[in-house]
Amino acid sequence: MSIPRLHLDETLREGVELEAAPGQAHHLGTVLRRSVGDAVRVFNARDGEHDATIAFLRKDRARFAIGPRRRDPAPEPALRLLVGALKRDPMDWLVEKATELGATHIQPVLTRRTIADRANAARLSAIARGAAEQCERLSVPEVAEALPLHRVLDGWDGTRLVVAMERSAAPPLREAVAGLSSPLALLVGPEGGFEGAELDDLRRRAFVVPAALGPRILRAETAAVAGLAALQALVGDWAGAPGRDSSLHQATRG
Repeated sequence: MSIPRLHLDETLREGVELEAAPGQAHHLGTVLRRSVGDAVRVFNARDGEHDATIAFLRKDRARFAIGPRRRDPAPEPALRLLVGALKRDPMDWLVEKATELGATHIQPVLTRRTIADRANAARLSAIARGAAEQCERLSVPEVAEALPLHRVLDGWDGTRLVVAMERSAAPPLREAVAGLSSPLALLVGPEGGFEGAELDDLRRRAFVVPAALGPRILRAETAAVAGLAALQALVGDWAGAPGRDSSLHQATRG
C-alpha cells in the first residue's frame, strides 16, 4: 500500500501536531480508507517533506503527528505558464499536466478568441495540489484568476516570455531559447490563435521571445504541454544531470 503524500502550508517541524487542510480528512478516511496510526507524508516547498502519522481522523477533520524530515527543500526551475482560458475539462487536464511538468505559476488569460470568459482558480488550485501530491513535487504552483492578456502584459515584470506563435516566421523553440536562463515564462494562445493586433502587440514588447512549436497545428492544451516539456528539456530541470541543479533556478524560495 503506497503512503499518501499531502501538502500542508503550515510550518512542518518534528514533534508537533498539525490540522489537515480542507478536504484531506475526507480523502484519507472515505477514499483511501486510512485510519488513526497510519503513515502519511506531508510536504511544502519551504520545509521539505516529513514522515507523519494520522493522530486524529473524523469525517471532516484530521490531525497529523509530524515526524522527521525525509527530503530537504530544494530550488526548482522558475517556469510560468500563461494560457488562453479553456473550457472546464481541458483546463482541468492542463493544470494537472502543467503541475507534473514543473510549472511554478499558472495564469489563464483572456484574449479576443478565448471561448471561456473565466477560470475557477479555487478548483484549479485544488487540482494542482493533488497533482503535486501524486508527482512528488515539494511545491504547488499558484493558479491565478483569469485576466485580460493586455493587462497581464502591461504589468509584466520583465521576465523573458516565450510566445508560441502559430503560423508565423518565429524561429524554432530550441533556437529561440538558446542562451536564456532563469526565470522564463511560456504563453500559449486560445484555440483560434492570437489575432493580428495581439501578435503585433506581443512583438513590440521587449521581453517577448517568439518561438515556433513545430510544423503542425496543436490544440491549446497540447501546445502548452509540449512547450513546457521542451523548455524543461532545453533549459530546465530535465537538462541537468540527475541529482544536480539545472541552469534554470529560482533565486529565492517563498
